[in-house]
Amino acid sequence: MSKDAQNYKDSLSLPQTTFPMRGDLVKREPQRLEQWESNDLYKRIQQRRIDQNAPRYILHDGPPFANGDVHMGTALNKVLKDLVLKSKTMAGFETPYVPGWDCHGLPIEFKVVQNAQGLEPAEIRRRCVEFASGWIATQKASFRRLGVLGDWENPYLTMDAAYEADIVRTFSALIKRGNVYQSKKPVQWSYGAQTALAEAEVEYMDKKSISLYVEFPLLSDAFGEGISMVIWTTTPWTLPANLGIATHPLFDYVVGRFEKVKQVKDQPDELISKRLVIAKELLEMFEAKTGFALKETYQEVKGDAFEGLEAQHPFLERTSKLINANFVTTEAGTGSVHIAPGHGADDYSAGQQNGLGVLSPVDDEGKYTEECGLPEMVGEHVFDCNVPIIKILAGKGYLLGKETIAHSYPHCWRSKTPIIFRAVEQFFISLEGLREKALEEIDKVNWLPKWGRNRIYGTVEARPDWCVSRQRTWGVPVPVFFDAEGKAVINAETADKVADLIEKEGSNIWFELSDEELSERLCLPAGYKKCRDTLDVWIDSGSSSVAVVDRRPELEGPADLYLEATDQHRGWFQSSLMLSVGVRDEAPYKSVLTHGFVVDKDKKGKLSKSEAEKSGKPIDAAHYYNKYGADIVRLWVSSVDWQTEVPFGEDLFKQIAEPYRRLRNTLRILLGNMDGFDAATDAVVKADMPLLDQWVLERLNEVVKECRAGYEAFEFRKVFNQINQFCATDLSAIYIDVTKDRMYCDAKDSVRRRSTQTVMHEVFTALAKLLAPIIAYTADEAWEHAGFEGSVHEQDFPEVKTEWAASEVSEKVAALLEARGVIQTAIEEKVQAKEFNKNNEAAVLVNVPADFAALEELKDREFATEFFILADLKVQEGGELSAEASATEYSMCPRCRRYEPLLESGLCARCEEVVNG
Repeated sequence: MSKDAQNYKDSLSLPQTTFPMRGDLVKREPQRLEQWESNDLYKRIQQRRIDQNAPRYILHDGPPFANGDVHMGTALNKVLKDLVLKSKTMAGFETPYVPGWDCHGLPIEFKVVQNAQGLEPAEIRRRCVEFASGWIATQKASFRRLGVLGDWENPYLTMDAAYEADIVRTFSALIKRGNVYQSKKPVQWSYGAQTALAEAEVEYMDKKSISLYVEFPLLSDAFGEGISMVIWTTTPWTLPANLGIATHPLFDYVVGRFEKVKQVKDQPDELISKRLVIAKELLEMFEAKTGFALKETYQEVKGDAFEGLEAQHPFLERTSKLINANFVTTEAGTGSVHIAPGHGADDYSAGQQNGLGVLSPVDDEGKYTEECGLPEMVGEHVFDCNVPIIKILAGKGYLLGKETIAHSYPHCWRSKTPIIFRAVEQFFISLEGLREKALEEIDKVNWLPKWGRNRIYGTVEARPDWCVSRQRTWGVPVPVFFDAEGKAVINAETADKVADLIEKEGSNIWFELSDEELSERLCLPAGYKKCRDTLDVWIDSGSSSVAVVDRRPELEGPADLYLEATDQHRGWFQSSLMLSVGVRDEAPYKSVLTHGFVVDKDKKGKLSKSEAEKSGKPIDAAHYYNKYGADIVRLWVSSVDWQTEVPFGEDLFKQIAEPYRRLRNTLRILLGNMDGFDAATDAVVKADMPLLDQWVLERLNEVVKECRAGYEAFEFRKVFNQINQFCATDLSAIYIDVTKDRMYCDAKDSVRRRSTQTVMHEVFTALAKLLAPIIAYTADEAWEHAGFEGSVHEQDFPEVKTEWAASEVSEKVAALLEARGVIQTAIEEKVQAKEFNKNNEAAVLVNVPADFAALEELKDREFATEFFILADLKVQEGGELSAEASATEYSMCPRCRRYEPLLESGLCARCEEVVNG
């Protein structure tokens, strides 16, 4: 480079910024997080809004379970919540956020006792506290590292004494309403974990079962001699508990003679004849499954004709009562349903209505008790008894057919064992009165997406009474006593006393004190014994609107938003709704947002931690923020459609790094060009701005409008796309490219250059604020490098300005961009032909229609050569838009490197003026 060229370089205004090109997020983010926390950023943000008397927006946190690392599904949930809160804060709301954890329950106790058998209850509980506390610390660190701001020093924990007391008070409120009772009813029982399960603790997996067609001889000759009912069952082990057979009162049943040819090896075929009752619609299916074909019809009757009759149990000295039930279907079977009231909800209800009683000869481990009536099977697991029972039926000649079927069957979410429906004494919340009010409240809530309403409405409408007792140690005790006769004393006044005692001394007191000591502390009669069960953990988390939202002074209910994954329609959304209705007769939330599960990027289904481990695909959030940075995770969350399943995989994180680099580079270029600019003294007013500067501010105004609307509607993907497109197209590909020359080569204080700096200052501040909820660390870092005070998270979103609404400026630039495409095509042809090398060496003749919107700008050589980055442009009016390019006759200015008419100094007129001052 010559000495003069070096001197010319010194006269250029090159971009200057301390904002680094490389994000180095893994290193820098923890440093910024430490800075936020040492400066109490969360408290500063809230205090600013309190001082402004801003309206509150309450997002109530659904508590994650304290039993493992934060996986990407939880990270998605927590970052979505943070996007809501940060955007609401910058939209002008006070947004107190109290994070929480669900600490009790089977999964934690299961892991603790798995590692140490035979522990006393007090020791189990001590270890559970230790276990939960360790994972709370781990998860809290991950959430903070992800940039989620909140009151992390004062979270809510369902194992805190005050919270436990409010759980009991919530339960007491339901006692006061008369909704709590004890009954021996079939519940979903996990023999693997030895406890009753809530519906939300059940998962469905494929299972193979043996289905049977079994004959029950009628003890009546009302339809002829030797007639038998036939039942179909997929649970042979429940036959010892059979007490009835149900038919549908309106179905048509055929009473007739059925025959089957039995083929026996090396013997003549045997003809088997039976007199049976089969639903008319199921005759064909019955023959296909069993081989028994109808040969003679004795009569056809309605199902109500069988009501009140009795049939002989096929292998026990007991009769089975025939009843009518509307739940009988013709989808499968025979139209006659085996009723075991101790092993099914429908069976129980039908049994209660018809006086059948309840028999459930199965213990906690899923093994037969002596009540089964089969001494040889007592102590054997019921699933191991299916085959022996089949052999007994076959031996007595009452087995008409069997097959193996594959079907979806409920399993315990923790032990992964199939559940059994088993009648045991449990405590229940009656949904009488609660259900109707809950359904009313559902229709007052804003469900996002809209289908969420139908999903929760259907589950609430169909759910049975809530079994709330659990045979576990790690949980809040059921605040019920049994009197000297063993009768449950369900008393709200006693429950409230228990709550006060727990708040003062913690729930361990229930397990540490003897029955006598506890009764004395609570002023109860002698001989009372405490209930050994604990409450369902869905009572724990479902009570949070009482224990957190109502109790914390910075919060207020009902909350504006609950935000969880789609499985919570039958989980936390529902338990919170039912308990809130029970306590205060209204829903605990105004809006509910449901997001999809994180799935394998090939959309093969929900990616659970166990599946991820098997496939070798990391799913812990720490893997991704330690490898790519938290802002990449946050950008991924903003880029997905949370309403559907959310695709996830390592490749997607590599892809999302590209738009991050674009955003960061855009912020860096803007900062570099803002060097030496003071908005207070150097800003240029609209009237003095060149056309392109005005256009960018009109485009920015539209971006601000769309982004604010996107944040308002929780459409974070829309925000991501708007900003990404604006940066990639309007800024990088057009504005920054076009104005580079004036920024480098114009006089520092020229109106054109100051105008561009004014625009870039406006664009930077707007982008930094709009990006703050998404790339929280990077936006704050850029804000600091701009020299602004405080954190970007303490700012308000940019306002939509009427003065920058789309106008004829945008129409003109649209026309110019159309011309630009035509001109570029003409230039590319010449470059390919090697007539010249670059745009700025081209002289172009452009033909435009007479009504071309930006004709004046095209004729303005200074504007046109800058906008199209050309050496020269000639305009010819008339005809269609077209262009011809050729090599310019001008020489290159050594300072600006543009091809211009040069003066005697060897510089173009603009550069000579700048150099000479």
